[in-house]
Amino acid sequence: MNNILILYAFYLTFTIALTIWVAHTLFRNGQVFLIDIFHGNEELAQAVNNLLWVGFYLINIGYAIYTLKTREYVIDAQQVVEVLSYKLGAIILILGGMHFFNMFVFFRLRKRALAEKQNKAYDYRIDPDNIAGR
Repeated sequence: MNNILILYAFYLTFTIALTIWVAHTLFRNGQVFLIDIFHGNEELAQAVNNLLWVGFYLINIGYAIYTLKTREYVIDAQQVVEVLSYKLGAIILILGGMHFFNMFVFFRLRKRALAEKQNKAYDYRIDPDNIAGR
């Protein structure tokens, strides 16, 4: 078999497996943050988590397929490993970057949700009898 085809097979196998593992981990553990952000609304948190999951797959697998082609000549096993490590390293860095971006967004949303919870005691829309002057 051609070395390029071997490279492509390993690249797609590892990339898809890694994407599935990371997506599953984020999906399972992100649910708690989303429930907190959406003030205990589990149905909304589940829906947003599902949408994030689909988007994560689309971006990562799409990028992996988009970058499948290599412009290097792959003559022997050493070059297969070198090109594969370069391509997998890029995917891993992108997955890590997306993870930290998601965590940043989640923590910002959680911070806002906690502030909203603290301000609810002073939100006159919740208890109309607390309106000043009554």
